[in-house]
Amino acid sequence: MFLVTFFSTVVQTIYLFIWDFFLALINLLTFKRWRGHVTPRGTPGAGGKWPAYVAPRAGDSRSACPALNALANHGILPHDGKNIRFNELPGKVDAAFNTAPSVSMFVTNLAVAMLKKNYKRDSFDLADLDLHNGIEHDASLTREDTALVPNQSEPHLPFVKALLASASGRNRHGKALKRKDISIFSTKRRVDSRAANSAFSLDFFHKLIGSLNASFFLTILGGRVDDLQSILIEERIPEGWESRVRSRRGLTFTGSIFKVLRIEGGIDEKRYSAKLAAARPSA
Repeated sequence: MFLVTFFSTVVQTIYLFIWDFFLALINLLTFKRWRGHVTPRGTPGAGGKWPAYVAPRAGDSRSACPALNALANHGILPHDGKNIRFNELPGKVDAAFNTAPSVSMFVTNLAVAMLKKNYKRDSFDLADLDLHNGIEHDASLTREDTALVPNQSEPHLPFVKALLASASGRNRHGKALKRKDISIFSTKRRVDSRAANSAFSLDFFHKLIGSLNASFFLTILGGRVDDLQSILIEERIPEGWESRVRSRRGLTFTGSIFKVLRIEGGIDEKRYSAKLAAARPSA
């Protein structure tokens, strides 16, 4: 049974990445969506009109993912964050953020495998996604490590504020994060987390997951600090907002891999650690 499940997972993953490649080709060969029309007509957020924001109430389920929490806070996912059907999640994520279906399906299938559930039949609560070293991982840019703060439902404000304060770019909308800002902040988080958390772990897969998540700050949110502040701190979608990805078939792995690798490649823990050591006063 293990071998059957493993083989099925491998085949499914290969299929998703082939599908993703062809979606990326379609993006190259087709016109982008018009500004103001990125969110599909008839879905929440179309024309920048998002359902009312309602902060989480006592007993509501939330996760370490600000984007999914925001969808729940706007009622696009159940507001209590509970009994969300796996097979309904990809379509809602794609419509709200213009991610490619290959991306949302990959992440959803990862959650299905992690929780040992069935994609067609089962549902989940947002808090279920916080299973450590599943999708959630140490050295997050917006959360303390789970060994230090088991409840991952709320952002750690000092981290988020420090990340946004590090923005070195500027566009016509104001301050903006750049790729190097995220690499530098990710380096700091990994070094600090490793020092503070005796149970720290971060394998290569979860490093890439972290850099992939961070790349969405630059793609879906365009690096804009005002939008990031709303999404990462309040977990609220700004009124009038739409995804900054305008590709016809949405944001693909193929289209974002270069940015992900550049973020990861810019992370230099050894250099940062050496800098910290040099700055310490000698005994």
